[in-house]
Amino acid sequence: MDLRPLTADDRELIELARRTVDANTDGPDGVYTMGAAVRGADGRMYAGINLYHFTGGPCAELVALGRARAEGARELTTIVAVGNENRGVVGPCGRDRQILFDYHPAIRVLLPTADGPRSVAITDLLPAAFPWSP
Repeated sequence: MDLRPLTADDRELIELARRTVDANTDGPDGVYTMGAAVRGADGRMYAGINLYHFTGGPCAELVALGRARAEGARELTTIVAVGNENRGVVGPCGRDRQILFDYHPAIRVLLPTADGPRSVAITDLLPAAFPWSP
């Protein structure tokens, strides 16, 4: 796995996700609130927040992807999710990994590691993936 150190742009993306989740958290009541941010190839950033629901509402990463797409971004370079209550950077779930791989196979994902957050290609997170296409 090709883990890379964070860039200034990566740290800016983490900060946007953190601000988003802090401003919109459901609090410490056991609700798993997540914020996410994605960067377009043009440098613009888009944020999203999950919709926690017992049926498994949409993850913050998917909301951020949808927002970016709704605003015209088609090529995305980097994505990150951050947990509420200072939980920091959190890696994407399996469903998110598959969707990222299918829609943005060149995207980099920011992940927590023992050495702090690092950047990795989505293809490293989903080796030998089943490529879906509409």
